[in-house]
Amino acid sequence: MTTTGSKHAWKTRRRWLRLWPYAGAAVIVLWCLGPFYWMVVTAFRDVGHTFDATPWPSHPTLDNFRAAFDTSGGDHFGRALLNSMVIACATTALALLIGGPAAYALVRLPMRAKPKVLAAILCASMFPGVAILTPMFQLFTDIKWLGTYQALIVPNISFALPLAIWILTSFFAAMPWELEKAALADGATPAQAFRKILLPLAAPGLFTTGIIVFFAAWDEYLLSSLLSNGNPDVAPVTVAIANFAGSQPHQVPYTAIMAAGAVVTLPLVAAVLVFQRRIVTGLTAGAFK
Repeated sequence: MTTTGSKHAWKTRRRWLRLWPYAGAAVIVLWCLGPFYWMVVTAFRDVGHTFDATPWPSHPTLDNFRAAFDTSGGDHFGRALLNSMVIACATTALALLIGGPAAYALVRLPMRAKPKVLAAILCASMFPGVAILTPMFQLFTDIKWLGTYQALIVPNISFALPLAIWILTSFFAAMPWELEKAALADGATPAQAFRKILLPLAAPGLFTTGIIVFFAAWDEYLLSSLLSNGNPDVAPVTVAIANFAGSQPHQVPYTAIMAAGAVVTLPLVAAVLVFQRRIVTGLTAGAFK
């Protein structure tokens, strides 16, 4: 009887132990997606029920999205979306254009200080942006770049480029270099072998790096809030949403802000869901040889 009870207790305990990882994953998912869910619910809720604590959608309306794109109060959300697209695309293109050859050179060229260079690149990617905010503001003021696209793109590249090089270095290191040697044996130059043989094979890694860099540039706020200098012609969506004005003095337009946040966030979430397989493939490609 005791033995049977012990076996039953052990099976019950094993069943609970198997459920713990799923319970932990569920808590993490709820913790991460809870604010996003509440943002979407509030975005579709009538402004008169902004602080309604009902956990499901209630009093639905599309007026908040109209208010987000309304320019009569001085907001320029539509223009800010275009600005963010220009800044993020330019940052991504330049980071891949420079980071791809740089990562290839770090992997293929003999270099004694290669670990130190990679460590310096990793440190640069983690450097706090607030530490360079004041020097950049002074520099861009002196060269009359303040409130221009280049004042927002160049700082983004300074953080996106180390990240791109670090990811692509691990990816290039796992590639079959026999193909490059075969191309060189057939008379191709190193540049031709890189452009025609290795770059097509590196497409998953380049795509993954581009997605990550694009998201980082799209979400950047600290540098843009100061270096845009209040110019709505170049300010990205993060700055535009932070400067949203209500219809009444000292009124915070919570529902319009939530609607704008949903417009900014939903395309990114959709892109991750659509390309998640390619993103995971690119991130894990450098882990296997």
